[in-house]
This record gives sequence, structure tokens and C-alpha cells, in this order.
Amino acid sequence: MVADTTDAVEGVDELMQRIERDYESLPRQLKSVAAYIEQNRANVMMDRTSDIAARCGVHPSAVVRFAQRFGFSGFSDLQAVFRHAYAGQGVTGTSYQQRIRRLIDAKAGNASPQLGATVAREFIGACRSGLDELEAGIDDAQFDAAVKMLEQADNLYVVGVRRSFPVASYIVYALQHTRKRVHLVSGLGGMYHEQIRGVKKGDVVIAISFAPYGKETQYCLRVAQHHQAKTLVITDSRLSPLARYANAQLYVKEGSAFAFRSLTSTFCLCQALFIALAYRLELNVEESTDNGEYDD
Repeated sequence: MVADTTDAVEGVDELMQRIERDYESLPRQLKSVAAYIEQNRANVMMDRTSDIAARCGVHPSAVVRFAQRFGFSGFSDLQAVFRHAYAGQGVTGTSYQQRIRRLIDAKAGNASPQLGATVAREFIGACRSGLDELEAGIDDAQFDAAVKMLEQADNLYVVGVRRSFPVASYIVYALQHTRKRVHLVSGLGGMYHEQIRGVKKGDVVIAISFAPYGKETQYCLRVAQHHQAKTLVITDSRLSPLARYANAQLYVKEGSAFAFRSLTSTFCLCQALFIALAYRLELNVEESTDNGEYDD
């Protein structure tokens, strides 16, 4: 049974708000547990203490200490909050992982040509699950604030490194169909410093980054903050180090299969952001190009 000190915690959102508020004051090991729980909410109700500890690289006692830090008598009491919120909501990320694990075990040593298609369907299913989670979890107020910020910006700087780079490139491509001045902070030649140094008040920096969070992206956000530019952060967790720099923040958690994380939900979110901006600007995308053609 949940301890008396947690009676005021009515659900997962309230608990996560407490964790977010206290995150910076937590010891390093408890920060790892907090980040795992924030990014795997729907799975926490089924995870074993030892499994979470292994994924966070901590001793199981740290998971118990984390629960006690937030007023629970033990980890099972913390799980009860998530179980109440997520029980009966259908297929979760964990069930996909279990299905994939069973698939691997069943097909071990089997070179059947059908295996490739089966794997593809599992991955597509994981992507679909991620899209469902994105739709359910989108923050209307933050999304509208992001669109308004982009509408009012003088210049738009976009930064995303490694896995996030294709998304950053796409956003730049889409935004160039507006009359905004758009800059891709690509870091070509190692020139992140030079490419971001012109940012100023009235501009917006769009930063895309997921765990383990690019240091280059964090640097660009610090520069933007120093020069009083506004920032839109697209990331995977409210505990992300990028969140502290954000004027508006959008969260997206990708579906994954076989330890490979999709970009499907992130691209969808960015396309939705552009379409919303286009409506705000009353933009006819086809008329914004020189030859009247637009390649999706």
C-alpha cells in the first residue's frame, strides 16, 4: 500500500512533476533512475527492480532509495501509481520488446526469407505505437507557443547532431518554403561556434536532441540564451538537460525494435509543426517556390 506521505500524489503526472522539480538535487544514481522512469512510464508497472537497476547502471538498492526519496515505502508502492494509470491501455513498448525477444528466440538459426518481413512488421508496429503515444501526449499549449514563436521570429537557427541531424535538415527544408530566414547549424568543418554566433534577440533556435544529448546542441542553446534569442527544444524527456534552456518544449518518445530507435514520430511532429506554422502564416506552399512545384 502507498505510504501516507504520498496520498497527495493522484497520478503519474503529479508524481513526474515532483520528480522534475527535485531532479537537480538528486544524487547521480537517483538521477539515472529518474530519467529511466520518465522515459519508460508505461513500462514501469511491469519492470523488476533488478531490471531497472541494470539498465540504469546502479545497484537495486538505489531504485528502492529513489522510491523512498519520493515518499514511498518501497518500489512496489511507486509501481502501483503507474499500474493504476496504465493498466488496460493495450500494447505497450514492453510488450513489443517481449514479442521481438520471442521472435528472435523462435527464429534463432533460421534463415527463412520470411524472417525479414516479420522483423519489418515488428518494427513498423513499434513505430505505430510511438505515433499513438505522440498523439496522446502532445501538449497543446506548448505546441501553440512553439508555432507562435516561429511566426514571430526574425531568423530561425536549427541544430541537431548525429541521429537528430536528418530531422534538423528536414525542418530547414520545410521552413525554407516560408519567407523566414532559416539557417542550418550543421557544424561543417567543426564550425558550430561560427555558425551560431550571429544569433540575436528576436531570433529562434530550434534544437533537436535525444539521450545521450549532443554537447554541440547544448552549446548552441547556451549561446542563444546568452544573446536573448528564444529557443524551441524537441527532446525525449522533461529531465533532458536541454529543457532548462527552453522557451517552448515538445517531447517525443520514439518506438524502438531490436535496439534501433525510429525517427518516425519525430519527423511527424516536425511536419505537424510546419503545417501549423503554414496555416498561421496563411502560406500557400506551392506559391512559395520559384517554379510552382513542391516536392514532398
